[in-house]
Amino acid sequence: MYQSLLKSLNRLNPRAWDFIQLTRMDKPIGIYLLLWPTLWALWIAGKGSPSLANIVIFVLGVVLTRAGGCVINDWADRKVDGYVKRTEQRPLVSGKISSKEALIFFAVLMGVSFLLVLCTNAPTVWLSLGGLALALSYPFMKRYTYYPQVVLGAAFSWGMPMAFTAETGELPAAAWLLWIANLLWTVGYDTYYAMTDRDDDLKIGVKSTAILFGDADRAIILTLQGLALGCLLLAGSKFQLGGWFHLGLLAAAGCFAWEFWYTRGKDRMRCFKAFLHNHWAGLAIFVGIVLDYALR
Repeated sequence: MYQSLLKSLNRLNPRAWDFIQLTRMDKPIGIYLLLWPTLWALWIAGKGSPSLANIVIFVLGVVLTRAGGCVINDWADRKVDGYVKRTEQRPLVSGKISSKEALIFFAVLMGVSFLLVLCTNAPTVWLSLGGLALALSYPFMKRYTYYPQVVLGAAFSWGMPMAFTAETGELPAAAWLLWIANLLWTVGYDTYYAMTDRDDDLKIGVKSTAILFGDADRAIILTLQGLALGCLLLAGSKFQLGGWFHLGLLAAAGCFAWEFWYTRGKDRMRCFKAFLHNHWAGLAIFVGIVLDYALR
C-alpha cells in the first residue's frame, strides 16, 4: 500500500520520484528508527495513555524531520556522494534536483515541522531549536570528526525530551537516561551502516566510527548496544516499568546478538542488513512498553 501511494504521487508529477528519493520516503527504515524511541518516550511520559494530539504531532514530526534531515545531508554530501557506490545515483549527484531546489525543500519541511511544534507548548518549542541545530550540523561532522554518529545519535534522540515536555510540561532527570540509551543505540546501528561505505570513505577522506573502531567495530557495537540496554533498565526502574518492558528488552538483546553473529564476516551487505534489522529491536521495546502499561 505504501509503495502504491508513492507510485501514485509519481504519476501526478514526473519529478515526484526524484523528491521521494531525495527524502528517502521509498526507504522508510530511517522513519522507523527515529519513530520507535520517540514513541517510547511519549508512552512513558503519558503513563501509557499519551494524548492523541501529541501522537499525531510526533508521528508527523518524525516523518517530516527525517525527510528534512535526508535533504540537508544530501546537499552537504553532493560533491562526495558520486564517489561512493551506494550513493552515486542520488538526485543531487545526478542533477535531477538542483542545490537551490533542495535547500528550498528543506526549508519547507522544517517550516511545516515547526508549525507542528507550535501546537504543543513553550518548553517543547524551545527544545525543538536544539533539534534543528543538531540536524543542521550532523551532515558536516564527517568532515571534521570520527564521531559523526554521536551527533546523529543526539539528533535522533532529541524527540524524546520533547515528548516529555509536550505531554507533561516537565522534563524529569530520568528522561535523559532514555536519551542516552538511544544515543548509544544509534551510534551502534549507524556504525553498521558506515561499515558498508568504509572502503569508499577511506578513499575520499570521510570520517566515521566504522573507520575509528577498525577491527574492533563489531565488539564495540555490541558493547554500545549492551550499554543502551543497561540505561533502559535504569530508566525502566525510575519509571516503574515491569515484566513486559523487560521482555521487550530481552527481545532487543536477541536482535543485537543475532546482528553480531550475522556480521561475523564483515560482508558489506550483511552489515547493511544488520543496520536495517535494528528496526525490530526498537519495535520490540516499544511493544514491551505499551503492553506493560496496558496490562496493569
